Amino acid sequence: MTGVLLDLDGVLYVGDEAVPGAADAVAWLAAEQIPFRYLTNTTSRPRGAIVDKLRRLGIEADADDVLTPAVAASDWLRERGVGTPALFVPDVTAAEFAGLDALDPGAEEGAGAVVVGDLGPSWDFATLNRAFRLLMSDPAIPLIALGLTRYWRAEDGLRMDAGGFVRALEYATGRDAVVLGKPDARFYDAAAAALGVAPGDAVMVGDDVRTDVGGAQHAGLTGVLVRTGKFSPADLDGDVTPDAVIDSIADLPRWWASR
Repeated sequence: MTGVLLDLDGVLYVGDEAVPGAADAVAWLAAEQIPFRYLTNTTSRPRGAIVDKLRRLGIEADADDVLTPAVAASDWLRERGVGTPALFVPDVTAAEFAGLDALDPGAEEGAGAVVVGDLGPSWDFATLNRAFRLLMSDPAIPLIALGLTRYWRAEDGLRMDAGGFVRALEYATGRDAVVLGKPDARFYDAAAAALGVAPGDAVMVGDDVRTDVGGAQHAGLTGVLVRTGKFSPADLDGDVTPDAVIDSIADLPRWWASR
């Protein structure tokens, strides 16, 4: 194994607090010249805001080090010449889709694609139903999912992520989403390519046993689960078996040396 992918929420920080030892672990990766990238399903903020947060927490980061579903989706739309996406993402994240002539908020027809991310408390029936109506207006409109994460741990407790809303739209419309985020293998393949290694030579470190670990393993990567963030002991009794379980990201150097 020659490259490392790091989840953010629950691995490097929880809320606005860094996980103890996170900055030292990232500094160790840099000192050992081990290629690494931050791989996140976060769609509530753009890469610039993620980088600013990491730096405030003393963690080394540049925009090119952060791989997000919003960037992957923007690239996917541009490569296929699809414009006028209906964006169900926070306003700050919509900036990643600049130049694609996003559909006006409130419009119920005319979308070239429907892009669903984490709207958090902005989700309500009217918003979800607008996405449904846009998709039903034309069977050719793709549903783009910025990941299928089920939930994450915020400062006030567990919160639903985009996965549940994507599944609701899939069920209601009878079509499958194009997933451009974890746990889709294409996202992991792109991340490994960004590291400059084959998927079989990359390690994914995360706190979600299904999205991070199971998704990575399905794509051929090694999946390492941390006991921080939303980790639950029940995660070890399910149908996904991590390749390794460590107490926190601070234990990554020791685990790496013991392989």
